[in-house]
Amino acid sequence: MHAFLDSLLLRIEKAGNRLPDPATLFVILIGLVVIFAWLAAATGLSVIHPGTQAEIRAVNLLTSDQLRRVLVEMPQTFAGFPPLGLVLVVMLGIGIADKTGLIFSVLKLFINKVPAWSLSAALVFAGIMSSLAADAGYVFLLPVGAVLFLGAGRHPLAGLAAAFAGVSAGFSANLLLTALDPLLAGLSESAAQIVDPDYTVLVTANYYLMVVLVPFFTLVGAILTDKFIEPRLGAYQCAQQNDHPVSAVINTQERKALYAALIVTVIYLLVVAMLVLPENAPLRDSAGGYKPFYQSLIALMFFFFLLPGLCFGIFNKKISSDRDAVKMAADSMADMGHYIVLAFLAAHFIALFKWSNLGLIVAVSGAELLHSAGFTGLPLLVAFILVAASVNLFVGSASAKWAVMAPVFVPMLMLLGYSPELTQAAYRIGDSVTNVLTPLLPYFPLVIVFAKKYMPDFGIGSLVAMMLPYSAGFGIVSVLILIIWVVSGAPLGPDVPLYYQR
Repeated sequence: MHAFLDSLLLRIEKAGNRLPDPATLFVILIGLVVIFAWLAAATGLSVIHPGTQAEIRAVNLLTSDQLRRVLVEMPQTFAGFPPLGLVLVVMLGIGIADKTGLIFSVLKLFINKVPAWSLSAALVFAGIMSSLAADAGYVFLLPVGAVLFLGAGRHPLAGLAAAFAGVSAGFSANLLLTALDPLLAGLSESAAQIVDPDYTVLVTANYYLMVVLVPFFTLVGAILTDKFIEPRLGAYQCAQQNDHPVSAVINTQERKALYAALIVTVIYLLVVAMLVLPENAPLRDSAGGYKPFYQSLIALMFFFFLLPGLCFGIFNKKISSDRDAVKMAADSMADMGHYIVLAFLAAHFIALFKWSNLGLIVAVSGAELLHSAGFTGLPLLVAFILVAASVNLFVGSASAKWAVMAPVFVPMLMLLGYSPELTQAAYRIGDSVTNVLTPLLPYFPLVIVFAKKYMPDFGIGSLVAMMLPYSAGFGIVSVLILIIWVVSGAPLGPDVPLYYQR
């Protein structure tokens, strides 16, 4: 079985890597979207949105209005690409910490303290928990995971894969509530009220299940990384002269610089605490909530790396003037040149796919197909998860898909006796496990850029083949746990029913 899977993934990798450079591929995909949108519009392809009952028609992107929109909004489409600002801001701070040597020095300490057997599990777990900080896990944890493995003398792409699996395939699981919980609960409640006008869906609708998934995802991710992904990658051959495992030796000057950076970090964290914890703190909202703090995490991460990095560089003699710091910042941005090109093309591909309405049409059609198949009970739940996972390959936004699918499946399963919370849980499972496989994920190009640092010929096929075992593993485990949950009748969250009674 292992040999068969390895052979299958090798064929997937080779087929995928026969594709052009990712930048060229996005150009081709843009062309295909334009062609399919023209054909769909010419044939009058349309669907009815199950929530609003509005007709969704395919839009021809070659009309004067749409061509004008593409050209007029091109700067805004690029500048407004959600990951772009997040990535560049965080990487600017990380770049200073990296160029001064702070990150590598911290890694030396980390490597000495963390048992080798737990490194993969630690990365997967950290990735899962990173959804608390929105998308920060993509721009921070992925490159750090690669460097951690490199520092431990292991293949850096295995570390990147473990972190990516946790951040992306494990997106819905967490030990704490995230911003996704209230977002999905609101859509589920609206859909449930089609059947029961007084029905309320709590923010904690799936809390117990999401917590239980965390250790299982962590264990499965670690096993796949250590026993399958890393052996398949083979021995790592350094791509650059300075690309080698980190020495565990910390000299006296480096140690002093680390102490200075630690002091700056502690002071910075105390300042952040003062901005967050007091009742009327600047990063609290008028109701006493922490939404401004969560919205500021990217900026706070920038300073978290920048200030200690500057301090470390000064004490370690890497920074002797302001010019050195500016040059390091500029060099870190130069390293992101390939990503900026990919982001420009990916932003327009995703925008055109959205403007054409093809994504919504695929989502609604998939939902209607499953509805008409006549499944009931557990087979319906499993089929629904597969549809959600498939649709996720075409529509990236979790809320956009759920806005389309909830009005169909929440009422349908309520009439079969299953609660809206259970339907939402099934959706969350399907929505997350294929995140690591779709080029429509906004951060997909960034992952390829990170990987190319260690393997210059790494392509889309390499990434899909590397991440497919995680997607399958997480999917199988989460489906089995959900089935056991349903059979046992355990509640999905505090005061959250598994079954619906009229």
